[in-house]
Amino acid sequence: MSLARFLDLADFTAAEVRELLALAGRLQREPEPQALAGRILGLVFLNPSLRTLASFQAGMARLGGSSFVITPGQGTWALETRLGVRMDGGAAEHIREGLPVLASYCDALGIRAFAEGKDLAADVADASFKAMAALVDKPLINLESAINHPCQALADWKTLDDVGVPERARFVLSWVPHPRALPLAVPAATVHMAALRGHEVVVLRPEGFALPAAVMDKARAAARAAGGSVTETADRGAALRGAHVLYAKEWGSTAHYGDAARDAELRAALLDWQVREQTFAATAPQRRGGRRGARRSPQPRAARGTQPARRADGRSLPPAQVTPRPAPGPPEF
Repeated sequence: MSLARFLDLADFTAAEVRELLALAGRLQREPEPQALAGRILGLVFLNPSLRTLASFQAGMARLGGSSFVITPGQGTWALETRLGVRMDGGAAEHIREGLPVLASYCDALGIRAFAEGKDLAADVADASFKAMAALVDKPLINLESAINHPCQALADWKTLDDVGVPERARFVLSWVPHPRALPLAVPAATVHMAALRGHEVVVLRPEGFALPAAVMDKARAAARAAGGSVTETADRGAALRGAHVLYAKEWGSTAHYGDAARDAELRAALLDWQVREQTFAATAPQRRGGRRGARRSPQPRAARGTQPARRADGRSLPPAQVTPRPAPGPPEF
């Protein structure tokens, strides 16, 4: 399989994804410490990172390669990302000049650029990231864009494989509270991953937090091809009944996108959407009193530490956390 760019899991068939994961599994069993000797990976983080940044650097080191990290404005010149603006602000350079130069210094480039969070249509179209991608003539990796996080989704798939979740399982992506509105990238990538894997996918969210139609339509198309399904609901009891996987994730209100005050008002009335004493999956450390509530879930039920490790162990697969369902029993919110 020839792979020049990794920008969206939707660019691949389920068979191609499984081929990538088979390669990751082989590298875990049979390390190749010189596979990328002499190769350089450039990492451009326009927004903060912990696991994605560390896992890519660790992966390159374990394969014998090296990497450099650019965080514009922190030790390097700030980069202007908007097109058609006068260069008389705080940014010393523009991405139209900076990205091609950085790409010339490496064999592959990864870029992280979060959503601006103001214009839903522009963020769903991933306009900013696509403009940057057009400037790069080297293999390119999406390290998270406005509407996608394919590396995390790929590692989530591997986690589901590793913990033995069957492909026809019921997979519930549930919205949960968070102190602030988070981007749509992870939930959008997650619902597509689960659909492409062939799951019975249920997006559980309160009113005002429906995922964009373009995201859902793309996931439904993937599900049809894989023999699965994608539905959405605000009925927590119905959604969780019979679930094999519960994946808890927050995202901002799409009904009030870009309006921080209205978003905060809406989420303030939804603090009861916490997952309590139930198997769950989550993409980052849990805030006490937030996604899971103040009580702790029994540790044997949740494969909490396994997924982040796959970012490095998969050698090229940064991700989230997922768990199979334990003994049957009604979930408690």
